[in-house]
Amino acid sequence: MKKCTKDLCFKQSYCFSTITLIGNVFGLLMEIIHLKKIIMKKKFWNRSSLFSSVAVIGLAGMLVLSSCDKDDDDDMNTPGAKYSIAGTASGAQEVPAVTTTASGTLSGSYDTTSKSLIYAISWTGLSGDATMAHFHGPAVAGENAPPIETLSITTNGMAGIATDTVVASAALHAALMMGKVYYNIHTAANPDGEIRGHVNLAQ
Repeated sequence: MKKCTKDLCFKQSYCFSTITLIGNVFGLLMEIIHLKKIIMKKKFWNRSSLFSSVAVIGLAGMLVLSSCDKDDDDDMNTPGAKYSIAGTASGAQEVPAVTTTASGTLSGSYDTTSKSLIYAISWTGLSGDATMAHFHGPAVAGENAPPIETLSITTNGMAGIATDTVVASAALHAALMMGKVYYNIHTAANPDGEIRGHVNLAQ
């Protein structure tokens, strides 16, 4: 069920009020039809005019319903603009797996409107300094993919940190939206990657 935001509730209230008004007018016309013999005798209204009015009211009702439905569809198709990102890294997630006690943790956020990606990755227990670090994709667990964003290593060593705010490229954005991005920390002992972690998005 869709959450009732302030704008959505206003739209729904407006639609229901308008529909109620049309229903009342339509009901009044039905009463006029019921008394049509009297109306026709006194020539206050002819049959053609009466049914033309009914048709106009009916058309108005359909237009209002269509408008309300379109507003709802637009709201439903509006994507969530902001996500949190997280993921833990290990040697076991590398393909092929790497035997190591090293581990890593990712936290951050992604704004789909501005394409602003904020990430902070920390690691500990590497076999040596990190030689490189990247976001890779698109790939699911168990698959390898090329780098699509180089990570900024701010503190290096067996324990270190990579953190930055970047504007996601089209390739990185698409892979993030598919849930097919992982981060990889490379070392001299493991040039293809010593630890790897999947990037998980959540609203």
